[in-house]
Amino acid sequence: MRKPLVLAALVALSTTGCVSQGKFDAKALEAENFAKGLNDEKGAREAAEAKVKALEEKIAELEQEREALNTRLGTAESRLTAGAAERRALEEKNSQLAALNDELARNTKKLAQAKEELEKRSSEYENLAQSLKQEISDGKIQLSELKGKMTVQLKDKILFASGSARVGKEGEEALKKIADALKTVQGKIIRVEGHTDDVPTGGGQFPSNWELSLARAMAVVRSLQNAGVDPTFLSAAGYGQYQPIAANDSAENRSLNRRIEIVLAPK
Repeated sequence: MRKPLVLAALVALSTTGCVSQGKFDAKALEAENFAKGLNDEKGAREAAEAKVKALEEKIAELEQEREALNTRLGTAESRLTAGAAERRALEEKNSQLAALNDELARNTKKLAQAKEELEKRSSEYENLAQSLKQEISDGKIQLSELKGKMTVQLKDKILFASGSARVGKEGEEALKKIADALKTVQGKIIRVEGHTDDVPTGGGQFPSNWELSLARAMAVVRSLQNAGVDPTFLSAAGYGQYQPIAANDSAENRSLNRRIEIVLAPK
């Protein structure tokens, strides 16, 4: 708008004849330079406005990128947190697995030891059973095994005469076979237990069934030792009438209660 006004003024000056041609030309050049300056200023302003707009657009673009980065960062942090939790869970599972493996190893070792012990006991039982096969078949001897404890049970009439604590010939033969089998037994104590019925002894050499049962157990221990059983494994006990296996209400049941038991138990 300023350039047309300046030109109009110059035209007016030229028409009035108030100025010389030189002054007019100078003023015209001045007006032209002024108009050019105005155009340059406008261009600069427009360039500045364009630059500002470009910067604003760049800022908006960077804001969007920042938001996207924040979103990605949040996702990454969530994944990292989840990964850490998963790692902790995995470490805990590995720890539990290691503990289970240790327990399994211990149980496997115990199982192997138990199996070995069972096989050993079965072997000992079979050896005893084979050695006493005829006596077991004849009903003179009973052989049993329970909870790692083997028991050889002999009726008193095979070993002793009535009221006596002296082992007879038939008893010595049976005990020699038992001794041969016991010589191979390792890691066991051999306890000979004497038992009676509830009929009183009547005094004399054995005032009560306590003395009679113990004397018979001691006689069997001596026979086993004489037959070669290591005496450091042997012991004797008398239980009298107080551990019956049947009621003392008949001759047959009292006969069952009069017995010698040779017990093999772990040391």
